[in-house]
Amino acid sequence: MAVNELIRFIENSPNAFHAAEALSGMLDAAGFERLQESRPWALATGRGYYVTRNRSSVIAFFVPESGFGPFQMCASHSDSPTFKIKENAELEVRGKYIQLDVERYGGLILNTWMDRPLSVAGRVLVKTDKGLETRLVKVDRDLLVIPNVAIHMNREVNNGYKYNPAVDTMPLFGAKGAKDSFRGVIAEAAGAKAEDIAGTDLFLYSRMPGTIWGAQNEFVSCGRLDDLECAFTSMKAFLGAKPGAHINLCAVFDNEEVGSTTKQGAHSTFLSDVTRRIALSLCAGEEAYLAALASSFMLSADNAHAVHPNHPEFSDPVNQVWMNEGIVVKFNANQKYTTDGVSEAVFHRILAEANVPCQHYANRSDLAGGGTLGNISGSHVSINTLDIGLAQLAMHSAYETAGVKDVQYMIDGIRAFYETDITCAGDGDYELRKV
Repeated sequence: MAVNELIRFIENSPNAFHAAEALSGMLDAAGFERLQESRPWALATGRGYYVTRNRSSVIAFFVPESGFGPFQMCASHSDSPTFKIKENAELEVRGKYIQLDVERYGGLILNTWMDRPLSVAGRVLVKTDKGLETRLVKVDRDLLVIPNVAIHMNREVNNGYKYNPAVDTMPLFGAKGAKDSFRGVIAEAAGAKAEDIAGTDLFLYSRMPGTIWGAQNEFVSCGRLDDLECAFTSMKAFLGAKPGAHINLCAVFDNEEVGSTTKQGAHSTFLSDVTRRIALSLCAGEEAYLAALASSFMLSADNAHAVHPNHPEFSDPVNQVWMNEGIVVKFNANQKYTTDGVSEAVFHRILAEANVPCQHYANRSDLAGGGTLGNISGSHVSINTLDIGLAQLAMHSAYETAGVKDVQYMIDGIRAFYETDITCAGDGDYELRKV
């Protein structure tokens, strides 16, 4: 089942660097050629390509036999809320304990990270004879715990305790004998000497394995479902789609959880750089490029909030979504979600013909919701965009829950999108043809 593949993918993707590596592995296995941004591109028709930036964002695309044309894209993100380890990592507590000094990355639910096995993963820069080499590291054992304070010492913990990230969420690394050993642990995982590590980007990850559960095995729980579920399903759909007369493109950006304003985020030039280089390599001029964008569409894929069984009052009265009931189309009047009448109508028709269920989400009108990357990327590459996702519970928890059936629904729906040629016949008029 696709959900079992998803669990394995997430377990191999403790952070954005490993997620990009896992996605690259899927593309390598499918025969896609890896490009480098620092070198010229020589693209051919009927071929698939991909490029990474910062080793944490990936853009893959397939050039049809017909050559340059409109783009049909799906975009998601590779990062999830967690803790980042500071450069000088070790903290000593009264000569008896060694903690790690960490800071929050994104809007995580702090107490969900407590009293569970944790470890460290990320990337290191290692000195070599020629310069520097990036290596991914994953300490594949239970290494850390963030311990709660016993209720006897914190009797208000069940009455709305306010956690202090500079005090309450420092992970315990070892007893006093662990002093000055953390860098050695990372060096061993990197296959390097401690003195040869020149730079690091290291994060905590939960060691809790994913599981399928429920009376009818209808739910899946795992860390990082937001947004690796969308990254995985969109890549599966991309790789399984039959080519049409357009350029299929799958983008997975880093740093959505912290605003996307990095060189590898959706607010960077990454997407526009890639689409322009595709046009240049296929000898398409500026006018042809701009005309292609007018017929292009993007799905911005990021999960949505399912109705909570204990708190249904947090949901909109009628635009409610449920796990295992299909792809979620998300709406927001202030364009935090980019869906409008055009993109809604196009996607509805595609899903209806593919027999994939669909549901609609909007925030309750007196509750502010989160945004995602669709409107951000649209400020760089201006195309019709639709925000979609899958319904889940406990978003930004260390352990989230979603529906088993929805994994396949998303793959089928995005694949149907990739297998439909969408042509702009005039401003506001569109022709759809199944490949």
